[in-house]
Amino acid sequence: MGMTETNAVLDSGVLVLNRLFQAIQITSVRKGFCLLYKGYAKAVEPDYSTYGWDDWKDIPVQPAEECLTTPGLRIKIPRVLLLLHFDRLPPHEVRFTRKNIYLRDRSRCQYCGRHFTTRDLNLDHVVPLSRGGRSTWDNVVCCCLECNARKGSHLPAEAGLALLKPPVKPSWHPLVRISFNAPAYETWRNFLDLAYWNAELGP
Repeated sequence: MGMTETNAVLDSGVLVLNRLFQAIQITSVRKGFCLLYKGYAKAVEPDYSTYGWDDWKDIPVQPAEECLTTPGLRIKIPRVLLLLHFDRLPPHEVRFTRKNIYLRDRSRCQYCGRHFTTRDLNLDHVVPLSRGGRSTWDNVVCCCLECNARKGSHLPAEAGLALLKPPVKPSWHPLVRISFNAPAYETWRNFLDLAYWNAELGP
């Protein structure tokens, strides 16, 4: 494996679980190996078995499995890690960003209902800024270029348009975005159930 390929592997994703087996973040293989080596985490296999560093480095690497090669070892890449002394979940706040608005609306124009690639979508202020509207979760929606031009600085009803549904602030766990698409690695699937992560968390 060349240096470029090695760096790509080291920068690729590892799903991190708290000690209750709940997904809390994605880190890099590079940082994941540090957590594993220092004893802060264990590697998790698809059957939920866990391995500390001393056992993990001795697991034989199968032909189809990803591994990191050192002068003395071939070490399997851990794609899921379990933190041994952390049982909290990350902050629940969802940032108000263009990407998260596209994600909330699933890249679907909220007026005509059609799906588009992100380059063919725009953001629309339901109540235009020129008429006192604000840049908030409940006033900004995905909008295709055609509907955006048709609506202009009007209210939807004035332009003969209607919203598919009222826009609201989402209540996602930060990792739910992974579940809208196929997880990057099959081994993540067991820990990224959309219905679970999309549930509102208590205070």
